[in-house]
Amino acid sequence: NTNALIAASAAPDVPKERFTAMMRLDHNRAIAQLANKLGRPVSDIKRMTVWGNHSATQYPDISHALVDGAPAPAQVDDEVWVREEFIPRVAKRGAEVIDARGSSSAASAANAAIDHVRDWVLGTPDEDWVSMGIPSDGSYDVPEGIIAGFPVTCANGEYSIVQGLEIDEFSRGKIDANAAELQDERSAVADLGLV
Repeated sequence: NTNALIAASAAPDVPKERFTAMMRLDHNRAIAQLANKLGRPVSDIKRMTVWGNHSATQYPDISHALVDGAPAPAQVDDEVWVREEFIPRVAKRGAEVIDARGSSSAASAANAAIDHVRDWVLGTPDEDWVSMGIPSDGSYDVPEGIIAGFPVTCANGEYSIVQGLEIDEFSRGKIDANAAELQDERSAVADLGLV
C-alpha cells in the first residue's frame, strides 16, 4: 500500500485515483478459506472485504459477506474460527504457501492482478464488491493521506467505496490498527523524502 503511495507521490501529474494497491490476493484467499470452511464453491461467496494494509495486520472481514445470498456470519456460526483461524490464516497464507511448496505464490498473485484490473476496468458484478487498496477519502474514519484496503464497486474504469456498512467494535479495532500501521509507514517514507 505504501509503495503505491510512493509511486503516486512521484507522479504528481497523474490523478491519485489512478494508483491502487492490490488487496485482491488477500481478497481471493479470504473467499477460498470461507468457501473451504463451508464446503461451498468460491463462486457462492460475495461481498468479502479485506480492510487496511497488505500485511499481517490486514483484516479479512466476513461481517457483510454472503454465501449463496445468505449472511456468512450466520452460516459460519463460529466466532473463534473467524478470529483465531480465518483472519490470521488469510494474513499469513503467503508464508504458508512458501513453506508448503518451497517457492512463492507468484501464480496466485498474477491471477489476483488479472482479477484486480479486470474488475477495475470492466466493472464488478452486480450485487457484489471487491477489495482494493485506494487513496482514503476518510470513509469509515480511515484517515486521508494513506492508501488502504476498502470494499469497492467498479464501473467504467472508476471505483467507489461501498458506503453505509455497519462496523462493530471488533472490526473498528482492526480497521483502526491498520490505519495506524499505514500512517506509521507513511511517516517513515516521508522522513526519507519519498512522499
